[in-house]
Amino acid sequence: MNVSHRLSDRRPARRAMSERGLSRRDLLRVGGATILATASSTGCDLLSRDPSGRNGGRGATGDTQAPDLAALVEAGKLPPLRERMPASPLVVDVVDRPGRYGGTWHSVLLGPADVTWLDRTVGYDPMVRWTPDFRKVVPNVAESVDVENDGKEYTFHLRKNLLWSDGEPFTAADVLYVVEDELLNEELSPVPPTWLAPNGEAPKVDAPDDLSVRFVFSQPHGLFLEHLATPRASLISPRHHLEKFHKKYNKNVETLVEESNAADWVEFYGGKTEGAENPDLPTLNAWVYTTALGTGTRMVAKRNPYYWKTDRDGRQLPYLDEVVFDIVNDAQVIVLKASNGELNMHCRHINTVRNKPVIARGREAKGFDFFDLLPALMNEMMIGLNLAHKDKALRDVFQNKDFRIGLSHAINRPELITAVLQRQGVPWQGAPRKESEFYDEELATQYTDYDVDKANSHLDRAGFTERNAQGIRLRPDGEPIRFAVEIPTPTLKDFWVDAMNLVKGYWAEVGVDIAVKAEDRTLFYERKEANEHDAGVWQGDGGLQDAILDLRWYMPFDHESIFATPWALWFTSGGREGREPPPAAKRQMELYGEVRRTTDKGEQANLMRQILQIAKEEFWAIGTVLPTSGYGIVANNFHNVPKTMPEAYLYPTPGPTSPEQYFIE
Repeated sequence: MNVSHRLSDRRPARRAMSERGLSRRDLLRVGGATILATASSTGCDLLSRDPSGRNGGRGATGDTQAPDLAALVEAGKLPPLRERMPASPLVVDVVDRPGRYGGTWHSVLLGPADVTWLDRTVGYDPMVRWTPDFRKVVPNVAESVDVENDGKEYTFHLRKNLLWSDGEPFTAADVLYVVEDELLNEELSPVPPTWLAPNGEAPKVDAPDDLSVRFVFSQPHGLFLEHLATPRASLISPRHHLEKFHKKYNKNVETLVEESNAADWVEFYGGKTEGAENPDLPTLNAWVYTTALGTGTRMVAKRNPYYWKTDRDGRQLPYLDEVVFDIVNDAQVIVLKASNGELNMHCRHINTVRNKPVIARGREAKGFDFFDLLPALMNEMMIGLNLAHKDKALRDVFQNKDFRIGLSHAINRPELITAVLQRQGVPWQGAPRKESEFYDEELATQYTDYDVDKANSHLDRAGFTERNAQGIRLRPDGEPIRFAVEIPTPTLKDFWVDAMNLVKGYWAEVGVDIAVKAEDRTLFYERKEANEHDAGVWQGDGGLQDAILDLRWYMPFDHESIFATPWALWFTSGGREGREPPPAAKRQMELYGEVRRTTDKGEQANLMRQILQIAKEEFWAIGTVLPTSGYGIVANNFHNVPKTMPEAYLYPTPGPTSPEQYFIE
């Protein structure tokens, strides 16, 4: 059967709109159904006005473009607005009301490595994007997408006259460049990313015309569009700029490499793709960097005069003139800035339960309030024992399901919640949240009751009945059951070390001895990926719609599956590397292969539930506490920020809420 459908951002009519009241850190940035979009393409008539915006403009100020841009047009330093906009601009539904031009969004970075916050705030404009509620994928840079042949073929239709921030046209040649010269270049990317080649085979890609790009996969790729809506995947690079640094197009690139002191052209090229480090890199984003990360104590991004979105009144976005990020090296400095009302809007590094009372003290005097974050996280702290440990004796201990169940029952979760989580949260295993379509109450709550007798019973049933003089249970080889639980620092959660020290006491009570080992995050990752760890701690990702893209805790999925990285490597490498997993895990891998090969959302959900059923039966890892709603701060005069938004890396917060429509009054 041939299936053909289209993802489009066109609405039926302008009148209907008003009646309804519609309100590359990595160089190689590591699917589909008919989904209605929330954006539109009207605007040709709206953009035919006097480019100064003084005649016929509508909205809060009467302008159709920012005053600073209108001045540049009048001075002959910038083309008229109608020449800077695509034939079909994307119309953004503002959250509350059309905004006013002007003002600065004051934000902050936790050190120069905090590029994730840049990507989330001023860097989220992919080919397709998440809707604000994190439930659907809709067109963005692409005006529409045709999905045909049961999900084997995707054709992206680009916007006519869409321009880069330097005024050059964005065309199919840019997309082909990303695929052919970046993602499939064997030097830059020895292994194609799995989102582009889910079965290890890259698609055939061509351009039927300058505004169309077609991807043809050998098998259906049911999650292609979902991947493209995340920050891990991108089809957007300015070919006209980057080919100057590419070996294929510049015969003198080695001279540039030597002048840059880069190790080789791959490192040299990778550095040129980073917008935060290269303000001259053209972008399609709402704001353009004017400073380079690492060259001072601030990052500044100013309005892109060629930005291709409008509000529903035809006024070019963004409303805000600029976004300024102070760079600090201590999270407590961010807390202080938040408490003092120095940040217009922020929801990173500060929003812990411990910090909220501190920040709240300044709300009234400093003129800000909280907004809610619905976390995609399904667990505050997951504990993964290394089921593929290099030491067979310890591996056998960890692989014993009764051992893991016993340890789970030994954890006093209510005390954890009281002692380190300000009484916030409920006992929870590694399981999707109630708000997720994949919620399973039994999976979420199994083995969470604190019961020392049950714990000892399961540990005895596991065969570890003998103890030494210190009361520590013995392995079959006579050695005490003793291992280290590694925690990366700086930690994602400020309570992990305290929480694991409590767990250390709980497990000692039932005869299991652990060391709580805090270590540098880089070392943590090195040890995990080299399979050198005994056990480790991380947050529980994959609690909402992201569960279908990030199954790290539900099966051996990728290098983040700390409980079995060699099994996950076997999966991601197609069996060429790593260690062959047990039958239950292999069955999960087969089921996920089926998820990837269907565009039927109902069938995808059914297959996911089968994967989670196996996760429930196998109990791969130990969960602790379900996170409650989080929070961010927003100034009282900073508008169009939703009262609630999802919080997730794959979302990525707050990008899908369209920061280009935030404004200051």
